[in-house]
Amino acid sequence: MTAIHAYSPQAKGRIERLFGVFQDRLIKEMRLSGIKSKEEANEFLKEYLPKHNKRFGVSPSNKTDMHIRLIRHFNLDNYLCVKTQRTVRNDNTIAHNGKLYQVEESVKTKKVIMEERVDGSLHITSDGVALRYREIMEKPPKEFSAKSPRPRKSYIPPRDHPWRRWQNRNALHRRAYAY
Repeated sequence: MTAIHAYSPQAKGRIERLFGVFQDRLIKEMRLSGIKSKEEANEFLKEYLPKHNKRFGVSPSNKTDMHIRLIRHFNLDNYLCVKTQRTVRNDNTIAHNGKLYQVEESVKTKKVIMEERVDGSLHITSDGVALRYREIMEKPPKEFSAKSPRPRKSYIPPRDHPWRRWQNRNALHRRAYAY
């Protein structure tokens, strides 16, 4: 017997309805049969489930298999993954899930896509191109360039600048009071 997972809302409704039936009808049937242990319940299910499926099972209206073959170069891993957009910092690092990654290639854009695949692997892509990276434990140190400070020029205001007017204004006031 193979498991068929319910991924659509309709299928989830059907399985929930089946669980409701089992929680109600199956328990009552087991009580009527006097089942007291797990082993007795498993034996009972071997008889009960075929009867239940025969009575309530519905065959599909169209038995045609609707599955199609994938194109040879179709990479399903690119679609079955969790994609997260991240920003590349100035030092070419990316923070993701509490970890720090160093991108080892030059990146033209500031935004990259982190892909967490089903198998647990992590891929970083920029414009659809996979980037080389490595996980690092701490941020790389900042590189400071040894620039010598420029000498400051002292500012000398022109003669008609407002800073110099107050001297002229005070001189005029002194002359007016002197008379």
